[in-house]
Amino acid sequence: MPAFPRDELDEMVRRWLGANERCEKIGDWKPLAGMYTVDATYGWSNGPEEDFMAVGRDEIRDLALGQEMFGLDGWTYPYQKVIVDDREGEVIGFWKQIADARRPDGSPYEVSGIGGSWFRYGGDWQWSWQRDFFDMGNAAALFMEMISADVLSDGMKERMERAARKQPGHYRRGEAPVEIW
Repeated sequence: MPAFPRDELDEMVRRWLGANERCEKIGDWKPLAGMYTVDATYGWSNGPEEDFMAVGRDEIRDLALGQEMFGLDGWTYPYQKVIVDDREGEVIGFWKQIADARRPDGSPYEVSGIGGSWFRYGGDWQWSWQRDFFDMGNAAALFMEMISADVLSDGMKERMERAARKQPGHYRRGEAPVEIW
């Protein structure tokens, strides 16, 4: 991958973070699809047996930013740190996952551990790929805690019901159209 000017990468990060904040406020991440190249890929591991992969801007919009983010309206993903590699044209951003629901003590429900996204810049203010990482065990534990406290939104309950069935973009390990690595 060719190098990109550091100023351009820094501006891409600024644009990305601003777009994320706007999408959080409206509870719809699909507008972020315009920030990916037409042939971009976006994936993550869903545990030891399954990967998620969206191939192309349309699948990124419909699957990664639509289907997979459904029910998470009101959640925020504040970036804690962003690291830019201008020689490789890559960016890593570390974020938290914070629900809009609160515990009885007033603290937010938040996924423990480290979450993040690894991006490759494709030029023209677009990512050519993204790979997410997060602690699946901690996410599952938080969802169980929220179920026990009966604080899941209706959208999140619907999302969990759908997740019990095979969803587009989900593949057995090694069968996705594009590898995670």
